[in-house]
Amino acid sequence: MKKRVHVYISGRVQAVAYRANTQKMAVHYSLGGWVRNMPDGRVEAVFEGERENVDAMLAWCRKGPPLAVVDHMDTIDEPYDGREDVFKIKY
Repeated sequence: MKKRVHVYISGRVQAVAYRANTQKMAVHYSLGGWVRNMPDGRVEAVFEGERENVDAMLAWCRKGPPLAVVDHMDTIDEPYDGREDVFKIKY
């Protein structure tokens, strides 16, 4: 079963290679979507793919890369639409 989620990650998540590592992990889990830094210091991302892979990605996001400190993560389920076929970093 396919799943799509929109997430907002707070904490020390910018200037710690969070986006690059998110892209690497999303590719590992064969997910589509995107990740970007927000002006308020959070990271925003969308993940689409197999439910178990999206869930594994969300578990990784709660921890992040080694230098990150995740304080909070908001997750919003959205209808799967299949339009995110690759995973990219938005600037």
